[in-house]
Amino acid sequence: MKLNCSQSELNNALQLVSRAVSNRPTHPVLANVLLAADEVTGKLRLTGFDLSLGIQTSISASIESSGAITLPAKLFGEIVSKLSNDSPLVLTSDETSQQVELTSKSGTYQVRGMVSDDFPDLPLVESGNSFKLNPLLLSNAIKSTLFASSTDEAKQLLTGVNLTFDGYGIESAATDGHRLAVLNLNNILSDSKEIDSSTKFEKFSITLPSKSLREVEKFLSTCDISQPINFFVDKGQVVFISVEDIITIRALEGSYPNYSQLLPDTFENELEFDRKEFISSLERIAVLADQHNNVIKVTTDGSANLIKISTDAQDIGTGYESLPVSYKGDSFQIAFNVRYLLDGLKVIDSNLIKLSCNSPTTPAVFSPINSDVNFTYLVMPIQIRN
Repeated sequence: MKLNCSQSELNNALQLVSRAVSNRPTHPVLANVLLAADEVTGKLRLTGFDLSLGIQTSISASIESSGAITLPAKLFGEIVSKLSNDSPLVLTSDETSQQVELTSKSGTYQVRGMVSDDFPDLPLVESGNSFKLNPLLLSNAIKSTLFASSTDEAKQLLTGVNLTFDGYGIESAATDGHRLAVLNLNNILSDSKEIDSSTKFEKFSITLPSKSLREVEKFLSTCDISQPINFFVDKGQVVFISVEDIITIRALEGSYPNYSQLLPDTFENELEFDRKEFISSLERIAVLADQHNNVIKVTTDGSANLIKISTDAQDIGTGYESLPVSYKGDSFQIAFNVRYLLDGLKVIDSNLIKLSCNSPTTPAVFSPINSDVNFTYLVMPIQIRN
């Protein structure tokens, strides 16, 4: 293999694919990135794969001879990132040595790698469901629910985000058992003309690991929103394909909990208030609440159309704030984990929000008002001990 390429393009490509390289690889080659040069296409393809998440991208290069090798992702990435970007890099390796020589205008580095044959192939989806998605809307669907997934590996399914497709739109949901975020998007297909008898499919759901979806979200944020993302699903494997990039994700096994049954059909109490004002009050109260279990109390005063947000950090201090609300229902007091509230409120895209609940011990639901986005955020309250 012999080629020369741009330092900045190689550096950006390495930064991207290295996100799929495991910090604790089950096999030494999985700590490496695969470099494959093709003189016919004039492309250098880079791949990172931890057996669950795979990322592949290509850059243009002047290729004198084709070839492939794997190199330590962290070491090779750090070397390339520190090289000057005002001259091309030359990469050379021969078939007999498992080593790459990297030459820039300032000097030469030699990095030992492993043969490409040891690197596992990225799983490709050859059948199943396939369609085009709007990258901006897909990013929003992931971002709006990802935060509510569990970090407890013992609850394997809950460490992912459940995506349900019905042929017209997508429902994204995540829960950790204490809260639930659900977003419905009906216009995520990039072109409504594609919704016809030839592209219809049965409704299906798939749960993808949150760790992998975080990388997908980062990737989507860099995509051209005018270019749709090709999305393929088959046998527990999902593949996202853009112009030069491929991301593969292995789905989590099992049936995701029926979260819709957690949402009450009716509510006795409804409060409407300004989202930004509520967030500001919560952030100030959180300074004290963080010192003692993150607990805050919300107390209604229907006669004055106010809510009182308070906290009592034992042996440290207390604090409260008042916020004007539009209120319907009985007076009550309910307690929450302030961090759960802030996480959900910050992804709601609306100036006004509604808090709906029935009692201090049953689920409370936050939702946007006068918004095109169909988002629901359920939070289980904390039992108050008087």
